[in-house]
Amino acid sequence: MTGQAEIGQATGQVSLRSWIAVLGGVVGCFMAGMNVHVTNASLPDVRGSLGASFEEGSWITTAYLVAEIIIIPMTGWLVSVFSMRRVLMVGTGGFILFSIVCSMAPDINTMIIARALQGAFGGILIPLSFQIIVSELPPSKHPFGMALFAVANNVAQAAGPSLGGWLTEAYSWRWIFYLQVPPGLLLLAAIGWATPRAPASLDRLRSGDWRGIIAMALGLSALQIMLEEGERKDWFASTFIIETAIIAALGLTAFVLVELWQKTPFINLRLLGRYNFGLASLMQFTFGAVVFGVVFLVPNYFAEAHGYNAEQIGLTMIPYGLVQFVMSFATPKLMQWTSVRAIIILGFVVMAAGCLMNIHLDSNAAANVIVPSLVVRGIGQSFIVVALGVMAVGGLEKSELGSASGLFSTVRNVGGAIGIAVASQFVVEREKLHASRIGEAASPFSIAFRERTIELVRVLSGQQVDRHTASYGKLAEPYRQQALAVMDKSVHHDALLLAYSDAFLIAGISMLICAFGGLLLRKRQP
Repeated sequence: MTGQAEIGQATGQVSLRSWIAVLGGVVGCFMAGMNVHVTNASLPDVRGSLGASFEEGSWITTAYLVAEIIIIPMTGWLVSVFSMRRVLMVGTGGFILFSIVCSMAPDINTMIIARALQGAFGGILIPLSFQIIVSELPPSKHPFGMALFAVANNVAQAAGPSLGGWLTEAYSWRWIFYLQVPPGLLLLAAIGWATPRAPASLDRLRSGDWRGIIAMALGLSALQIMLEEGERKDWFASTFIIETAIIAALGLTAFVLVELWQKTPFINLRLLGRYNFGLASLMQFTFGAVVFGVVFLVPNYFAEAHGYNAEQIGLTMIPYGLVQFVMSFATPKLMQWTSVRAIIILGFVVMAAGCLMNIHLDSNAAANVIVPSLVVRGIGQSFIVVALGVMAVGGLEKSELGSASGLFSTVRNVGGAIGIAVASQFVVEREKLHASRIGEAASPFSIAFRERTIELVRVLSGQQVDRHTASYGKLAEPYRQQALAVMDKSVHHDALLLAYSDAFLIAGISMLICAFGGLLLRKRQP
């Protein structure tokens, strides 16, 4: 922390340089957060342009997430070795460089390598934004700082698919990576001016917790790969998934044991034993699983159930981003009127209500149903990100902020990765179950089924056959097969709607459990 920041902690005043540092960190967080989602709506175009298969194309996202999730826990230690300024400068510079490489990638292999390196450098920016806020701003300004952090995180989730879809439709998928360059250059300028120079402590490299770092890297990367590739490889029917699961279990177990045994761990897992920080981290994990899972489900729901294209999906996400932008800045004032704990509980209740609004989806439930629920969830999400961050860091020492920011960001991202994998598999399995149950009712021996078949045959034939011919005549056989195909498609469509409804129900229940967890938090005044 700078001398100016220390004075600000005591007086409540914040210097211009500190504000520039905070805003620069927020811009970096937004850039890195948006890049997780910006390619989602554009993957078919990227695969087509680079001549990649579906399997290869999936690694465009997986490579980024694997590299990011490894780097995030290490940022606090990297800052202690190289200084905040150097880590931010290198992270931002590398992120810009590999964004340009992604935009110019001539083939899929280059793209995957560039995305991995982009994720590694971008992963630095998210936890350091959190750390800058809690170290450069006095406690009285933490709610406003967390509001900025919430805007960067939440709006990035909504803006990623929207911007990616629009740029791909209007210009080319390559522009989604060019988009990172101008704000990246502004961030470099802000860091250069606002962040003070500090000497490096390279001796810490020799005494570094390398066993913990290696175990963490192996465990988290294997876990991320398993979650990303599991559905495509039919989970534990695949030897590859079994092997990655074993590596993840062994690596993460070794990581925890090493960090608890090590006198100077690179990340202080003992912080999870602090009552409020540990409970807030558990809630952050669940929150990340639901938020990432829902953000994954909504575009897929629009595409599968209603045939929306990338641009249409992007437009439906705009209200979600706008309401979070507004409510994130309103949350600090609400916290002054009530308490941090009250806003956390309210946020989870509102988030649950938004999820439960989607538990009765039908063929007419398109943007008219999903967008209002997105707005409600956006309000709750803003409350949670701002207030939960303030609650988590309350009472922590300055020396603990690096580990705290890395841990808090990591549990959210790990929760998000698990949430996406679980949500995807849950919808697949529930669709099979509902299709089987509906199919049992659609029996050829059912009078309603036969009547529906006759009606469809006559419609498909242009009313050229009578009811008897539609039921038994050979002339109507082609139309009868078409009618059965239409009804089969209808069964699977109804089953899909029920499966998505079930997924939103589980998400809503999870948020209500977190609201109950909020009651267990120890009260703190903002």
